[in-house]
Amino acid sequence: MPQNPAPGLRERKKTATRLALVEAAVRLAAEHGAENVTVEAISQAAGVSPRTFFNYFDCRDDAFVMADPEVGRRLQRAVLDAPAELSPLEAVRDALEAELADMERHHELWRLRARVLHRSPHLLASSLGTHMADERMLASAVALRMGGTPPGSGAEDALGDPGPDAPLGLYPRLLAGTAAIAVRVAIQYWSASGEPDTFRDIFRRVFAQLAAGLDAPAS
Repeated sequence: MPQNPAPGLRERKKTATRLALVEAAVRLAAEHGAENVTVEAISQAAGVSPRTFFNYFDCRDDAFVMADPEVGRRLQRAVLDAPAELSPLEAVRDALEAELADMERHHELWRLRARVLHRSPHLLASSLGTHMADERMLASAVALRMGGTPPGSGAEDALGDPGPDAPLGLYPRLLAGTAAIAVRVAIQYWSASGEPDTFRDIFRRVFAQLAAGLDAPAS
């Protein structure tokens, strides 16, 4: 995989603040119920002001579902900038793997998030809406890549959510949707299985099975 430049100090601080807010929100929601947690309580637990909270999230629920508006754009850039010799599936796999690189370090947080979403159906619906937008953005990058967008070009004008009615083609939509399901299955299996495998091991196994056409594995 190509190595992206290390983020600068400002970006690292922003990432740390977002993570602190997410951790505070999810832990408080897991303990007290999401409906009983306020923005003020989340901000206080994270050591920032409520005003700072709204620099990162549009509403309280976005913190519970760990919404990140930049995920879709990062995936688009990674797919468009992937080496030309990679297949669309390989480019998507590597983009998602890079995005989930810190998964194991935040194992408990993801486990608590799953508990919070299970208890609050409206948060589950909110999370689904966020993922659908990211999925469309991923599909648009696949469509651009298959249409001849040269790796490394960035294609900045094409980044963003193309909208639910965008003519993205069947294969890009299918690949993006299947990849999204594969990530969800990998996370759920890793969280619940108790196997010694790392998340990366399971993630790679899932995408290897996709690449093989989902033939039933030998028993």
